[in-house]
Order: sequence, then structure tokens, then C-alpha cells
Amino acid sequence: MLKRALDIVGAAAGLVVLSPVLLVLALMVRAESPGPALHWSRRVGRRNRIFRMPKFRSMRTDAPDIATHLLPDPDYWVTPLGRFLRRSSLDELPQLWSVLVGDMSLVGPRPALHSQDDLVRLRTDAGVDALRPGLTGWAQVNGRDELPIPEKARLDADYLARRSMALDLQIIARTAVTAFSGRGVRH
Repeated sequence: MLKRALDIVGAAAGLVVLSPVLLVLALMVRAESPGPALHWSRRVGRRNRIFRMPKFRSMRTDAPDIATHLLPDPDYWVTPLGRFLRRSSLDELPQLWSVLVGDMSLVGPRPALHSQDDLVRLRTDAGVDALRPGLTGWAQVNGRDELPIPEKARLDADYLARRSMALDLQIIARTAVTAFSGRGVRH
């Protein structure tokens, strides 16, 4: 209950404080390429329920709806601004909305794409599906895109076993460093 209350307060405060940044980024995305500023991605949430998660659009509007690393030529689909947004994790800021409405938490396992059956299966087998997915998580601060699926699932299970407010605060602090460095982002 305390975690959910902190999620609501943190997400609401983040949306208010960052609203000028969100507006500028939305205008930049729209100015760079035609289409909406936000992409609503189908993701796997708590208890493997599918929900729609907002991100600033970092790819062309005609890009296939699959994980970027599965595209034959990811660089063709990612926009120049999108590369910056992904490397800095600024594309993730609209997910504060998902935290506010309860689809996500500030900290938890990153929500899997609806098509990542292998990750969903490993997480379900480990009981991680009981957790609300997070804006950031233990796997995020330990490798992000560089981690193979089994290692992500192992780190998610480790988070499940060790979760606490102290660990969440540690993850949030490490996220700031990871996001600003761009470390662990492939595309």
C-alpha cells in the first residue's frame, strides 16, 4: 500500500514538474517526422494482462510493431531524435501516466512487449508476473538492452525476492546515472 501511494505521489509530481519538458519533447517529435508524438505500445503487465503504455515516438510511423533488435535494419526505422530520446531514456517519461493510473510502478520489472513470449514465460515461471511492471527496474540498472532474456528474467526474480523500499531507492538513484550515461542502449 505504501509503494502504491509513493507511486501516485511520485508520478503526479513528475508529470507536473516535467510538464514543460514533456511539451517540448512532444513538439520536437512532431516537428521531426509526421505522426503522433506518442506511441502506445502493447505491453504485458501484472498477472500477464495486456495494457497500452505510452512512449515518445522514436521510430517512423510505419515501423513494424516488434522489438527493435528483431528488425532487420533498426537504424532505418529509428529517427535521429529517437536515437537521442532512447539513449537518454527521455522517451520513457510519458510512462509516468501509466504509473499514475496503476498499470505500472516507479520500480519493478520493465513491461515486456506483447510479443516477448520467452520473457513472459520465464517471468511467469518465477512468479514475477505478480509484480506491477516498473518505469525502471533491477535489470535496467544492471545492463538494459545488453542483457540476454534469461538474465533479465533472473534479475527480475532476484528483485522479487529482495524487494524493499531501500532497494527501490537504490534502483531509482542508479537509474538516473544509467539514463544520463546512455549505457546499455543498443538502438
